[in-house]
Amino acid sequence: MSRRGQGVVRRGGHAAAQPADKLCAACARPFAWRKKWARDWDEVRFCSDACRDGRFARATAARQKAGD
Repeated sequence: MSRRGQGVVRRGGHAAAQPADKLCAACARPFAWRKKWARDWDEVRFCSDACRDGRFARATAARQKAGD
């Protein structure tokens, strides 16, 4: 008996729906869901290691200070 048409996803089948994009808590840029974040997408707040470590904030502050 064939399982075709019974909701079984075969290799190369359609992609599952992905959660909505988020805004980074540090730089406020939008970033999209990644497969490696599938387990903890609700806890993901930053778009990159630089934003998570605060490097983005320090660089922005330095640029603003230099521009004054």
